[in-house]
Amino acid sequence: MTLSPQQVEARAVAMQQAFVEAAARNEWSWLADAFYAEDCVYLCEYGGTLRVQANSREEIRETHYGRDMRVGWEGWSFPIERFTTHGNRIITHWWNRGPGQRPGGGYYQTPGVSFITVGDDGLFTEQLDLFDLAHQMHLCDELEAAGLLSPVLKANWVVPTKRRLIAMLSVNLPAAG
Repeated sequence: MTLSPQQVEARAVAMQQAFVEAAARNEWSWLADAFYAEDCVYLCEYGGTLRVQANSREEIRETHYGRDMRVGWEGWSFPIERFTTHGNRIITHWWNRGPGQRPGGGYYQTPGVSFITVGDDGLFTEQLDLFDLAHQMHLCDELEAAGLLSPVLKANWVVPTKRRLIAMLSVNLPAAG
């Protein structure tokens, strides 16, 4: 049975609310069971520097919501600001929101989008996440300058990601002159 537009929208609202709860608990792995089909495919390219592809609910739990979100991301949230639906698809606009707030107010954040396909049972069958990795690295620099970046996150994710990004962008780069 195909989901109605209202049912697809209800799944988007439920995920929006679940992200608030997951951030408050700093526990994300339960989202895999709550939202993803057993054979769901999740993909995030991390700006071409690292391809994270999970080919099952278990892999999503272990990689994206487990390994990638477990340590160093304390104080971060990923609120879904808005979404739209089309048929059985959900498109979300969310934020990579770092801890704390800027001195003049506002958040340390960069935008992201997700493209999600919802199966007839209401579980997600595909998800593609995209965000601007260069701006994310700059955001981490700002957080570090403000004393808000976890040293663990810097060592385990920021520095290796910057190195991969620099190496990728350095290919065929002419010498400065």
